[in-house]
Amino acid sequence: MTLSGSFDVVVCGAGPVGLTAAALLAARGVTVAVLEQHSGTSDEPKAISIDDEALRGFQQAGIVDRVLPVVLPGTGTRYYDRHGQELFHARGPESLRLGYPFKNPFAQPDLERVLVGALVGMPTVRLAFDTRVVGFGQRPEHVDVHAVTQDGEITIEAAYVLGCDGGRSATRLLQGVDLTGRSYDDAWLVVDTLDDAHTERFAMHHGDPDRPHVIVPGRDGRCRYEFRLFGDEGTPQEPPPFSLIEKLVSRYRTITPAQVERAVNYCFNAVVADEWMIGRSFLLGDAAHMMPPFAGQGLNSGVRDAINLTWKIADVLAGRLAPAALSSYQRERLPHALATVRMSERLGRWVMTTKPGLARARDEAVTRALATPAGRAYLEEMRYRPPQCYTDGLVIPESCGPTGVVVGQPWVFDTADHRFRRLDDVLGPGWALVGVELGDSSWAETEPVTAALAATTVEIGQNEYLPRTTRRLVLDIDGGLGREFSAYRGSFVLLRPDHVVAACWRPADSAAFADRVLAWTPRTTTASSEGALTHG
Repeated sequence: MTLSGSFDVVVCGAGPVGLTAAALLAARGVTVAVLEQHSGTSDEPKAISIDDEALRGFQQAGIVDRVLPVVLPGTGTRYYDRHGQELFHARGPESLRLGYPFKNPFAQPDLERVLVGALVGMPTVRLAFDTRVVGFGQRPEHVDVHAVTQDGEITIEAAYVLGCDGGRSATRLLQGVDLTGRSYDDAWLVVDTLDDAHTERFAMHHGDPDRPHVIVPGRDGRCRYEFRLFGDEGTPQEPPPFSLIEKLVSRYRTITPAQVERAVNYCFNAVVADEWMIGRSFLLGDAAHMMPPFAGQGLNSGVRDAINLTWKIADVLAGRLAPAALSSYQRERLPHALATVRMSERLGRWVMTTKPGLARARDEAVTRALATPAGRAYLEEMRYRPPQCYTDGLVIPESCGPTGVVVGQPWVFDTADHRFRRLDDVLGPGWALVGVELGDSSWAETEPVTAALAATTVEIGQNEYLPRTTRRLVLDIDGGLGREFSAYRGSFVLLRPDHVVAACWRPADSAAFADRVLAWTPRTTTASSEGALTHG
């Protein structure tokens, strides 16, 4: 596949978000060109933690087995008080609900190399390094992407463009989109070390007001240290001297220059783009939002963007969704991204404060909270992280059960071939209509929905009795399926390709809900589709 000509999607930026988006699109048969201005993947110390949601996204792209070798299965984050004593260990909510550990250390350069290796083998993907995007021409039916390569200027035609090109996004800047929020002047030293003695599988946040710092051990003797800098110790404009690195890590280890893999000084931002959809182009990851690092959500939020958007583009290209459905991307993702930015700011002010009085008040408040079951659960299960729940977009809130929420992937027994497997592997990569303890006679009026969306259909048996059905049946084996679907007993559950509950209804309401779901598809006019999207 040559770089000239046309592609379904052009991805600007070969960082982890852009590469993930390309993999998700390619898994759905979409042709993709990835344009990156640098000559190769990044070697800078950036993201260090990857969540279960992102790993599930790599599973959806069919590449999780290539990613897992560069990931250390993590056990959360341990927080320490101003004296260096443990306050609590935040392990996250229910273990393995999404199929993977909740929070996992990794090295971003390793991940990028793995993703590039996976994409190189995909026939519908073309990777182009040393290619700088310099302009966009928005047309009614496509976008002209203008770029400069080592051989000169080129123009690529794409149905859609994904701007995954970081905080200085050309996709955003060239199209005049502003950011809202603030930048922080606090400088931090980040140093990735080798031959480190730390063997913990959890991150450590030290709330010492004299020197707030973070430690994240990794694989094979790697360890990330992050230290708050003061006064004239350093700025982002200058590389950190080895003498400073040696001084700050000395409380934990001795170090030589050869054991410093990479080091940088940086400041952080808390900003969100005013527009995420500009004509046929979209902003994802740092191009759309940047946040303080204290919750480890920067990269993970970008992967969530890719998981939300890529299947919608694939379905529009395949004729299953109307183009108006793409306007749901910002409405669904913006509230959660903004809440995550704000939560990251609060954690920074609270956990990494340099004020002794505030540090003392924090430690006392946390100690009081841990003395109560609710307070302990709030902290240890990380309930302070904003939940991802959609109330607008491709969801129907007026359903008989919870909508806009992500369903987990428990292990189930699949009667189609009598095997135990994860639920995602049963339902497949597309839409799915699940009947929760329903009979065969209930399904007739759902055929317009399943046909329009090419949805997989399964019946769920979540109790100790075997449902009588001729349909593909999945059975609960350890209570996990029951926990996910107990709120939907006796109902149909329409699951989007990103595992979000789009709608649920009783069999008697199938015709009415079919009309509402079909309003998302090309069978309706653009105007009626916009109205349906606006009002759920």
